[in-house]
Amino acid sequence: MNIQQTPYSAINFAEKFALFHEQWTQKVVAEMNDYQFKIARLEGEFIWHRHADTDETFIVLEGELVIKFRDGEVTVGAGEMYVVKKGIEHKPSAARETKLLLIEPRGVFNTGDETNERTAVNDVWI
Repeated sequence: MNIQQTPYSAINFAEKFALFHEQWTQKVVAEMNDYQFKIARLEGEFIWHRHADTDETFIVLEGELVIKFRDGEVTVGAGEMYVVKKGIEHKPSAARETKLLLIEPRGVFNTGDETNERTAVNDVWI
């Protein structure tokens, strides 16, 4: 019986972030079932958008993220996470570069239900 060995190695976020410097793009680092784990660098303000069919999880690894809603906002610091429920319009922003881990189903676009000049290419593995 020929059993192939699979290399076991942890995903190192610092190494992955060193491979790109673009802002507001998402890079896939892993998948679990139909969900993707994506890292992103953010600085400045994004656009108002919503995801009609899925929640979106933001985990801040470094920096500070402000997620604005039409009726308030939440600040998420390093080591914290926030889940934006499906259908809720939101606008992420970061005063200085912030590094995130996002968890969402495969195929979800960063601009939600709209596509425009801020829509990043999907399924880019790093």
